Amino acid sequence: MSILEELDKRGLINQVTDREGLEKHLAENEVTLYCGFDPTADSLHIGHLVPLIMLKRFQKAGHRPIALVGGGTGMIGDPSGRSTERSLNTEEVVKGFSDRLREQISKILEVDQNENAVVVRNNYEWLGSMTVIDFLRDAGKHFSVNYMLAKESVSARIEQGISFTEFSYMILQSLDFQKLYTQENCTLQIGGSDQWGNITAGMELIRRGREKEDDEIKVFGLTVPLITKADGTKFGKTAGGAIWLDPEKTSPYEFYQFWINTDDRDVMKFLRYFTFLTDEELTTLEEEVEKHPENRIAQKRLAEEMTRMVHNQEAVEQAQKITASLFSGDLKSLSAVEIEQGFKDVPSFQVDKEDILLVDLLVNSNISSSKRQAREDITNGAIYINGERQQALDYVITEEDRLEDKFTIIRRGKKKYFLIRYN
Repeated sequence: MSILEELDKRGLINQVTDREGLEKHLAENEVTLYCGFDPTADSLHIGHLVPLIMLKRFQKAGHRPIALVGGGTGMIGDPSGRSTERSLNTEEVVKGFSDRLREQISKILEVDQNENAVVVRNNYEWLGSMTVIDFLRDAGKHFSVNYMLAKESVSARIEQGISFTEFSYMILQSLDFQKLYTQENCTLQIGGSDQWGNITAGMELIRRGREKEDDEIKVFGLTVPLITKADGTKFGKTAGGAIWLDPEKTSPYEFYQFWINTDDRDVMKFLRYFTFLTDEELTTLEEEVEKHPENRIAQKRLAEEMTRMVHNQEAVEQAQKITASLFSGDLKSLSAVEIEQGFKDVPSFQVDKEDILLVDLLVNSNISSSKRQAREDITNGAIYINGERQQALDYVITEEDRLEDKFTIIRRGKKKYFLIRYN
């Protein structure tokens, strides 16, 4: 099976220029391809994973991927898929974001750890030193305003208004393709479905730059589909915001839980999109979803694969341990790091390391509304200390109740958790 046939089977091709020509080009050559990632934040999010993993798929098929960090284009902002103008970041901020993205990309794509290693480059190398005159003479002259207005990324913004800055973004991305074609013999650009206009514009710039009219230029473009969820909500978003690849912004446990909570209607699609599981493995998991959806075997496998890819095996095991402890109530086995991850979003209350009557702690930390309510909660068996029910009204929270001398986990009722932090 060719790489394009495999991508088709997994539903990963949205549009492709000259399908037959690209199929032949990939079969006969070790092809250099690239995908760009603009540093609009200090971390990539899971929306970037499909194109990142696409680079890895081509790498496994014997081709040479380039991940291009947009240190230059990130100073401008891509209007594609947006209804309003982006806020411009300073050069220093964009550089910091670019460095962080390079680290993340290098880790996920295992740069320098394979014979056919992924190359990570930054378009600030050539865009940062380009003069306005060079830009207008060498690139701008090849683009008519009518041609640019016809592109969806521009036409969709005409009514709301688009600045010349964002209007010029298409030309900058075209210069990226031209530069990588010249320097690296890069003949294929991939990207999200919203990048089709930018990709084809780059192909046009390369062709216009040929020395002779009859010179054969083989360049191609391919886009991946927009990921949609069965319930109509946006993929990659939760009530808490975006799911980031940076463990400081989205903990490995939260990351793992995001995938575990995948809808049964979406899980097989996501396994095909995001993982490298074989057809046999996918078929087995699909049968599990149909016959025993309550076991969530497919979701667990998806969460394991993605957490291992973005973080590591230790993160997988840690997330599984937290999940099992919360399910069983065995909270005393959790480390301080695991408690921080598992209870990141629950209400917390800071106290000094002093013995305190449980009734008073419940009131002081707003777990119970009054001492009377606190006593009722305790005697009714609604209060759990570190996973163990406590019904004694005279119970005192002491050093023995402090996990790693840092936390006490209180549960009220079946699901309401509270974290006591000690100064």
